[in-house]
Amino acid sequence: MNNNKSLLQFCGRVLLTVSIVSGATLDGNGKIFDITHKISSESPIFDSKKGLGHFIWLVSSIKNGSKENASKFELGTHTGTLVDAPSHYSQQYYEEGFDVTTLSLQTLNGKTGFISPALVVDAPRNHNITAEVMKSLNIPRGVHRVLFKTLNTDRRLMHKTEFASDFTGFTKDGAQWLVDNTDIKLVGKSDAAPTHRILLKSREIVPVEGLNLEGIEPGKYAVYCLSLRLVGADGVPTRCILTA
Repeated sequence: MNNNKSLLQFCGRVLLTVSIVSGATLDGNGKIFDITHKISSESPIFDSKKGLGHFIWLVSSIKNGSKENASKFELGTHTGTLVDAPSHYSQQYYEEGFDVTTLSLQTLNGKTGFISPALVVDAPRNHNITAEVMKSLNIPRGVHRVLFKTLNTDRRLMHKTEFASDFTGFTKDGAQWLVDNTDIKLVGKSDAAPTHRILLKSREIVPVEGLNLEGIEPGKYAVYCLSLRLVGADGVPTRCILTA
């Protein structure tokens, strides 16, 4: 009880007034922020200068005499806003079936009836997320889901067609510090292969990448990420929202 009270007090201190931004709507209980990037032909994809390209097309068309319009699309499993499965960087986990269908819904969406806040935190803009940076952010124990707002947001990398290999992300020591010194299970961030392996090793941490945090102020939110249940997929595009 004391731990929950302490956590609630902390979240109350960091809660900020959130202004309405593009993608946010009002409902009866508050604001909803869509933090998912749209997928288009110009969306950046790994190691490409030309973007995603044509990915969706009509297989039946009213214009061409069919009774309905019906489309087909083809996407890589790591396109746009997405979640990674443990199988992404482990052949053993791939063969054992630890795909996106095994990801914890409680991690992705919180525990109903429990104090389970998600925090958006501002990371220093002139650094990758190192162990020193992680320590300086003072994320308390008991916080399970954190979205890191970095220089990537300021640079609007997800709005550019060419993939940017110089994105800001976790370093190996930063990822290891997170694993060893926090209770974080949902990590909203970008990083390279070595840090993926560190975060995914336990099969308890879910990386979420390509989030749209423009206009999102640091503070406490509820976050919901629902991914398709694609058997065998090592990652999958995902719809994520924040509520405040």
